[in-house]
Amino acid sequence: MNKRQLLGGFALTAVLALSGCGQDKPAFRGVDITGADYAQGWELADHNGQVRTLKDFAGKAVIVFFGYTQCPDVCPTSMQELAEVKRLLGKDGERLQGVFITVDPERDTAELLKSYMANFDPNFVALRPTLEQLPKVTKDFKIYYKKVEGKTPTSYTMDHSAGSFTFDPQGRVRLYNRYGSGAAALAEDVKILLK
Repeated sequence: MNKRQLLGGFALTAVLALSGCGQDKPAFRGVDITGADYAQGWELADHNGQVRTLKDFAGKAVIVFFGYTQCPDVCPTSMQELAEVKRLLGKDGERLQGVFITVDPERDTAELLKSYMANFDPNFVALRPTLEQLPKVTKDFKIYYKKVEGKTPTSYTMDHSAGSFTFDPQGRVRLYNRYGSGAAALAEDVKILLK
């Protein structure tokens, strides 16, 4: 074997080894944040007053979105998209859990959150942090939010991050999905996580 054949053999071996590595990593459409040291979970009351944690949804893919019920566009669009993801999953839709965490607990009462979730899917859960819990949970998820004063004390709006986080059935954060990614792309990622 001459030097050229030997180098060619090494190159082929390297290419095959590298392509083999790539096959182990799923081709997600969302941003892969597997192994991140943030977005590790929560302990918050839901819209029924029951304290919930990520462990409550073991065995399901969980998609978490932060928003508020009086949001005019981003929040209802994102929640409708999440309901569409569940529909696209067919029979696996029951293995998807939508979680909405309000950044406006002053106005988003438990009753209002329950009614809001019913607009999208009765099995989706809304979590309502207290005013003391809100800064911690948003920091834990690296979520931006800010109250923007309106013309009256109750007509304010909330600026907030618009993406969502996807957890696999083992409770590990895996993906960050940018707003407007689309239900089809999100459903494909969830299918990968449910395998």
